[in-house]
Amino acid sequence: MGLDLKQLCVRERTNLESFTSKIVAIDAYNAIYQFLSIIRGPDGLPLTDYNGKITSHISGLFYRNINFLSLGIKPVYVFDGRPPSLKSAEIQRRKQVKKDATIKYEKAISEGNYAEAKKFAQQTSVLRDDMVEESKKFLELFGIPSIQAPSEGEATAAHLTTTGKAYASASQDFDSMLFGTKRLVRNFTNSGKRKLPNRNTTIEIEPEIIQLDKTLTELGVTREQLVDIGILIGTDFNPDGFERIGPKTALKMIKDHGRLEDVSQIQDKLSEIDYQQIRDIFLKPQVVDVPEIKFGDVDYGGIVNYLTKERSFSLDRVDTSLNRLKKALEKKSQNLEQWFK
Repeated sequence: MGLDLKQLCVRERTNLESFTSKIVAIDAYNAIYQFLSIIRGPDGLPLTDYNGKITSHISGLFYRNINFLSLGIKPVYVFDGRPPSLKSAEIQRRKQVKKDATIKYEKAISEGNYAEAKKFAQQTSVLRDDMVEESKKFLELFGIPSIQAPSEGEATAAHLTTTGKAYASASQDFDSMLFGTKRLVRNFTNSGKRKLPNRNTTIEIEPEIIQLDKTLTELGVTREQLVDIGILIGTDFNPDGFERIGPKTALKMIKDHGRLEDVSQIQDKLSEIDYQQIRDIFLKPQVVDVPEIKFGDVDYGGIVNYLTKERSFSLDRVDTSLNRLKKALEKKSQNLEQWFK
């Protein structure tokens, strides 16, 4: 579901090329869930290797990171740690959504409705611990660093931007804004052509960038007030929000009254939630300090060996993609050498 700040944020279209030579801190769980959801077969089931192990996340990481590195983008993946206790209600809600979607998927399959089946299958994605470890090890082969956050990955990704270690953070979730990211990039790991469900047509999904300072100035609020607006709408830590309060109403309430405690009509409901703890989760988050982000060389042989011998990928497709990456990196290296001549 996620925090609904879309209509309040100042969103600007951009492209992947604009992130050349820049470090982007990617919300790893968010990106990998996208891969698990989108990269599926005609029957809606995820891709698997000869042993029946899911490979959708590996496929997504392979092709997307080849694209990033070919463009000179420097991705770093930030993985979630232990979630705050207040997130338990949202976690249970997500589990129920998956259970309901599984029932609907099986019904659609039994009726031979594969288009509906695929739609529901996408809602059943589960990111297991073994997939997380596979993803980290696979990123190592690309020379791409991964960072283990103590709690919410978005918080540490945002922290990397405020400390100057990263140019922007990348996630589909607007929670990053409440965590204080200087710049949020959406559609970063899923940009490109996408087929619309139940329709024989495709759309172009373009990256968009949201600058926190620009959004706060446009709205006329502080970051602390933006967090209060988020609480009114509903966050992962109070997913129900406040009844009949959407983004525009929440903005007006906070601009008129300044803070949650001074909005008279919500005081009964406000007393039922630990709003101060929610504020602290966003304003004083648990993060990890990274002294330096180090990138390594691409282990072409290691990638080929892992994908073709262990995960049943096509050698031709792997070689074709890796050769494209080699040529792109060689060209950039030559251009750099000419620059210093």
